[in-house]
Amino acid sequence: MHSHRTLVAVVAFQRVIPFHLSVPCIVFGDSSPVTPHTFDVRVCAGEDGPIKTSAGFGLSDLEPLSWVDEADVVVIPGWRDTLDEPPKPLLDALVRAHARGAQMVGLCFGTHVLASAGLLDGRLATTHWELADEMARRFPKVDMRPDVLYVEDDNVLTSAGTAASLDACLHVLRRRLGATAANRTARRLVVAPHREGGQAQFIEQPLPKAASDTRLAQLLDSIRERLGEPHSLDSLAERARMSRRSFTRHFRALTGTTITAWLLTERLVRAQALLESSDLSVDAISRAAGFGSVAAMRQHFRAAFGVSPTAWRLSFKAPADTLGSHRTRGVALACRSPL
Repeated sequence: MHSHRTLVAVVAFQRVIPFHLSVPCIVFGDSSPVTPHTFDVRVCAGEDGPIKTSAGFGLSDLEPLSWVDEADVVVIPGWRDTLDEPPKPLLDALVRAHARGAQMVGLCFGTHVLASAGLLDGRLATTHWELADEMARRFPKVDMRPDVLYVEDDNVLTSAGTAASLDACLHVLRRRLGATAANRTARRLVVAPHREGGQAQFIEQPLPKAASDTRLAQLLDSIRERLGEPHSLDSLAERARMSRRSFTRHFRALTGTTITAWLLTERLVRAQALLESSDLSVDAISRAAGFGSVAAMRQHFRAAFGVSPTAWRLSFKAPADTLGSHRTRGVALACRSPL
């Protein structure tokens, strides 16, 4: 357990979206059995006066905006309207927080607030795809990447649409506590490994979708323990005592993807974890994860994450006492299947 509690300020404002407001509270909240007493999460008032959410209910007992000046992580949920200029006291507080090294996080349209504060000038950023073109026109100094789930550049993290808020917060959790804690939290939240549209999230497989698939789910668990071995559709169908056609149908019903894509994703997950948590060489990790060669792992790793395995290790494997101030230049997870 880390001796230092990470202070997380979540900024609320008029017509804030309840889901966006709740995501960082759920991921980082002290009630989590995965990360007990690691984070101190406070919801702060980003504007004066009584604040109501977009659903119409009011928020009470909020911390003052000044709490942002103490926070290690500052989260801006989706902003209400891109035609509304964020209040100057909020923008000034964000600039001060970033200048002293706080992690800045903009969820969905929250990117608009960070851009308005000038914190995205010359940096990579993303937002909901519906707003990406408008953001690019209004903030030409921002390098918009509308095809990724989230992107971090110089300690400023922005995410795409609503569900990508979970991905971004899990990324922050991974950076501070490592892959194991992030994957356990993802499992607790029952976050799917692949979402519609091929937006791949390289996190641990959740529980099976149906009781009838329990046997197949157990097979997948056993494969995860033996990723270094060769696996094929025929060998797995034989182990499941199914025909190729039946196995393919049941596999897609359970995982939402093909065996080839699933195996690649699992191998990338294993490689990520070993890069972050072990001192094994990249060559040894490529064998343990089942890639067969360093060249193959590098190719797939760069295609999936935009960086090399070595760069990933440098970004995520850090001593516990330096994690709070660790920064990354442009680490992005693309919204596409690995294949």
